[in-house]
Amino acid sequence: MIGTEDKDQQINKVQTAFLVGFKSANDNVDNSKEYLDELKELVNTMGLETVGFEIVNVRKPNSRYYIGSGKVEEIIDSAKRFGADCIIVDFELSPSQQRNWEKAGNICVIDRQEVILDIFANRATTSEAVIQVALARMEYSLPRLKRAWTHLSRQKGGNTGTRGEGEKQLETDRRLVQNRITQLKKELKDVEKHRKVQRSQREKQSTPIAAIIGYTNVGKSSLLNALSGASAFVENKLFATLDPTTRIVNFPDNQNLLVTDTVGLIRKLPHNLVEAFKSTLEAALVADFIIHVMDISNPSVEDHWKTTLKLLDELNALDKPSIIVFNKMDKIESSVIKARMNALYKNSVFISLKTGEGIETLKSKLIEQINKDSNLMQLSFPVDKHDISSQVYRVGKVLKTKYEDNQTLIYARIPKKHQAQFQKYTLNN
Repeated sequence: MIGTEDKDQQINKVQTAFLVGFKSANDNVDNSKEYLDELKELVNTMGLETVGFEIVNVRKPNSRYYIGSGKVEEIIDSAKRFGADCIIVDFELSPSQQRNWEKAGNICVIDRQEVILDIFANRATTSEAVIQVALARMEYSLPRLKRAWTHLSRQKGGNTGTRGEGEKQLETDRRLVQNRITQLKKELKDVEKHRKVQRSQREKQSTPIAAIIGYTNVGKSSLLNALSGASAFVENKLFATLDPTTRIVNFPDNQNLLVTDTVGLIRKLPHNLVEAFKSTLEAALVADFIIHVMDISNPSVEDHWKTTLKLLDELNALDKPSIIVFNKMDKIESSVIKARMNALYKNSVFISLKTGEGIETLKSKLIEQINKDSNLMQLSFPVDKHDISSQVYRVGKVLKTKYEDNQTLIYARIPKKHQAQFQKYTLNN
């Protein structure tokens, strides 16, 4: 998967996995099980079948394996008994720990980070996402080139004082990976420059912009389809959407809204993928407001809320106006859950994209928010200021135009971000 063609071929042969979760002193059993369920979904998205699992109590991480050597042996035995091709652990393994696991069991061992890297690599399509993921994979693979599950396992060192083929190959691989990392960083800077230009153009956009954000697999792409009537890709898997998709939503009275669907968030996100997430979530920075979607049927919905807010804070987009949308109302039977969420998150909208419940209410909320971000202005332009008066049509919604006494009178709803340029032409000045 990461490193060499031989490694790719070996990973492609892996079809079944044995999962290992862990419970620290601060975790309860339910949380540990939920993390493991999430890992199982990730592994499913990766294309592997889970054949067994185990949750391990970890009081203090072990430097050699992360967990005790006796427990490692038990897990390896269980994995082989279940016929697993690979062991996948829900904690981050250092390069040496990963090598130690593979030596102990002569079986492929990967961690949550490698699973997410694999999913991202298979689903990235925009140039920036592809570069970000490739860079993350290279940085992950560099200290792991000596792993048993690479072609280097078949290379043996020479006698004392000489360098064998394996050592020479390792040096070559390191140099190639380091060169590739340098090249990817250069490409990324070029793409980022281009993205800044595009972002500047979007900020001048007269049509208001909303970004749909939220935890992975809560229904963001389905919501975009329901609002726009489009057919963005929808799949019941984690990270079904990786690259942003933008659609226009048409409302009555010629009011329009650009809505962008973004990549889903997830807890325990690998550090070297944080930047990749930020690039795909940058739509939140240029948006006039945010549509924050949550799965009301998920027991950890409040934790998902915190995960989303944390990343928005890192993006400096926490102060954006937002509409909170609870999806999957069809999956809950108790009204108590809705009452609790309504009390915790004021003015929320409760919908079911499966049944259509609440969609019209949400549309009304969106129109209300659009109007909050604009004001009605009565403007008067001298006839020789046609170049300026014409900009009102470009950036606002003109409701009425009248010509009298060498003046052009325009009654329009104009976004707040464009009002300053017309202030001197308001009738009440």
